[in-house]
Amino acid sequence: MFEVSATVGVCASLLGLLLRPFQVRAVRVLEGYWDRWPVTAGLAGALARIQRARWHGLRKKADRTGGGDTACRVRADARRRLAARPPAEIQLPTALGNALRAGELTAGERYGLTTLTSWPRLYLQVSDRMAEILRSTRDVLDTAVNLCWAFLALTTSGATALYDEPFVWWWCGVGIALAAVAYKGAVTAAQAYSGLMHVAYDLHRFDLLEALHLPLPPDSDVEEATFRRLSGLFADMGPFELSYEHRTTDRGRVADDGDELG
Repeated sequence: MFEVSATVGVCASLLGLLLRPFQVRAVRVLEGYWDRWPVTAGLAGALARIQRARWHGLRKKADRTGGGDTACRVRADARRRLAARPPAEIQLPTALGNALRAGELTAGERYGLTTLTSWPRLYLQVSDRMAEILRSTRDVLDTAVNLCWAFLALTTSGATALYDEPFVWWWCGVGIALAAVAYKGAVTAAQAYSGLMHVAYDLHRFDLLEALHLPLPPDSDVEEATFRRLSGLFADMGPFELSYEHRTTDRGRVADDGDELG
């Protein structure tokens, strides 16, 4: 029995490694981007409606008033879970997709930036500590997704090989349970990653302006207008007039606040 368990674990790990070259596709399938395939488009729509119904259920709990300590805890939990989801109208069919979409469509939008186009540029401006945390969290997410696919593949192959041996069918149940655990871990990691994306924009959005040699905004209104124009530029929506601010020293490097400008 131990040998079989060890073999299953080793095979799942090897399959997870083999999936690395197809990482982006493996994640996107579990996110629920199924509309392009006619076979799964109907299923995607049905599951998305279920996710929207859950969102509205959470909203009702979050907006409920009155009650004692239990009601307060229920409201707090509902608000926490809503914060980890995108708005109802853009819900995806799966929990993993919604966890990632919450960061992809809201992290930069709070400041006027379109996250999907600005994130690759802002990511290069984050601090080393933030970059390390982001990489670590993303690695956890990718590993969990790979393990989920690996356990599903092992379950499928095991069911095919053991179809005439019903006394060991319980192994298929174990495989499905392990895939579910891996998927839950991927959702948790995705929620953490989305939260970190919000933090990255909170702390480093002005570093993006400095890297582009653009002046820092004096207030939130100018900030939002500037970032909206930048988002249009990133999306290649036409030419924009920008006023640059080149702060360099006599050595040709960008000046720090304490440097004397040449």
